[in-house]
Amino acid sequence: MYLLTKRIFDFITAAIALAILSPFFLAVAVIIKLDSKGPVFYLQERVGQYNRLFRMFKFRTMQTGADKKGWLTIGATDNRITRSGQWLRKYKLDELPQLINVLIGNMSLVGPRPEVPYFVSQYNEAQLQVLQAKPGITDAVSLYYFDEQQLIAGYENPEQGYLKEIMPQKLQLNLDYLQHRSFLNDFHILVKTIIRIFS
Repeated sequence: MYLLTKRIFDFITAAIALAILSPFFLAVAVIIKLDSKGPVFYLQERVGQYNRLFRMFKFRTMQTGADKKGWLTIGATDNRITRSGQWLRKYKLDELPQLINVLIGNMSLVGPRPEVPYFVSQYNEAQLQVLQAKPGITDAVSLYYFDEQQLIAGYENPEQGYLKEIMPQKLQLNLDYLQHRSFLNDFHILVKTIIRIFS
């Protein structure tokens, strides 16, 4: 019953949000195109529920081809980030196109944030249980690590810092979420995310 209610809520909310936000999406698209060369959307391959790959939508906030220089964004001053990207990332607005993924059904509004295949390949057997849930636009981990980019920037070796310290903590929080997930808990996370972004 929880999963059915969650899917109905996700679909209706995403459809309404996309309709309301369509003028904003158009304005952002114009800003991105005027700011730098490349597409409006960045479609990145992520690992979804049951270890299935899917393309996740985001507004492009980096120079085209930036992902070839590393998967992690190193702080807010990463020189790969465009001027418009700085603003979009600050308010997490680059994540809004994932409402399209929610509408399609390969993401939920609330659920463990999906990782790229490289990082998922580092999961141990217990951590792989996170993939039993549909990934989300936000989760409790996103609130806890709201300034994750700045935290990563503090490591001498950002990738190793992420793999050895940050990622295991995030996965444990996600596993805890799976043990206590409910529609009410998801709704609280969604509301807290909106408040956190605009606070």
